[in-house]
Amino acid sequence: MLDSISTPVDFAIDDRFLGHDAVDVTGYLARLGVPHPGPPSVGALRSLHRAHVERVAYQTADIHLGRPTTIDPSASADRIVRHGWGGYCMHLNGAFSALLAALGYQVRRHRGGVQVAYDQPAPGADANHLAVTVHGLPGPENPGGSWLVDVGLGDGLHEPLPLVTGTYRQGPFTYGLRPSPVEPRGWRFDHDPGGSFVAMDFVVEQATMADFTARHVELTTSPASRFTRVLTAYRRDATGSDLLRGCVLTRVGADAGRWELGSAAEWYATLAGRFGVTLTDVPDTEREALWERVRAAHDRWRTSRVPTRERV
Repeated sequence: MLDSISTPVDFAIDDRFLGHDAVDVTGYLARLGVPHPGPPSVGALRSLHRAHVERVAYQTADIHLGRPTTIDPSASADRIVRHGWGGYCMHLNGAFSALLAALGYQVRRHRGGVQVAYDQPAPGADANHLAVTVHGLPGPENPGGSWLVDVGLGDGLHEPLPLVTGTYRQGPFTYGLRPSPVEPRGWRFDHDPGGSFVAMDFVVEQATMADFTARHVELTTSPASRFTRVLTAYRRDATGSDLLRGCVLTRVGADAGRWELGSAAEWYATLAGRFGVTLTDVPDTEREALWERVRAAHDRWRTSRVPTRERV
């Protein structure tokens, strides 16, 4: 639902920033379970976006397995094609933007920054998030033809949003788009108050993947990173989202609930069944060690939530 419209900021067009990432288009579309969409269109873009967030989970299992990854879009796309493995925003949005470009869409990558909590300041576009826009697709609700496309926000978008100031409803979530209060000429995506983060700001200037390399290393290796502290997986669908955080599975929207997973078998079955992360190439010894790390982190979290008097 669109509440209000303002004239969007013009985006400079320069395809040098996107590069020419090699993508197995046929294999990628097969992994998403969609036929070739034909020429670029709003309808096709929506279908591709929905399929991506429903079939390729946001997940940080690689980090907790101690497996370094590159954010090269071609490599990220290849992992999706071969294993169905996503990653976090830099992998997911990098791969998806490469697929869209290969299908003929006018794609731009941008530096973004996610504000995780209300008691923390907005970081601005500090490159902790890779944002993506698509251009040249005007329609009745979006005469300017620019769209926010993001398959790497966890419980964020199910479909693209017109890059126009307004309020939008998707399933149980209400989102907002408006000019960024911290990035001149930038945009802010406001998440639903019940979502997993507060907002994401991004700049209109185009970025290269090199702009994200340092933050990728920091996010995947620093003990202070939220990615290294707790293994997380998300999957979005039309009626809500699934979140696995450590040993806790949470469903928001239809069939809402919260469950604690108490065994390795239950945890791995949930990771595979709900999120499509099978870890079939991980040896048994590594699977056992991973579960022990996840369980230990969960126990520390539970202890930290018990009032001091109760812990005495």
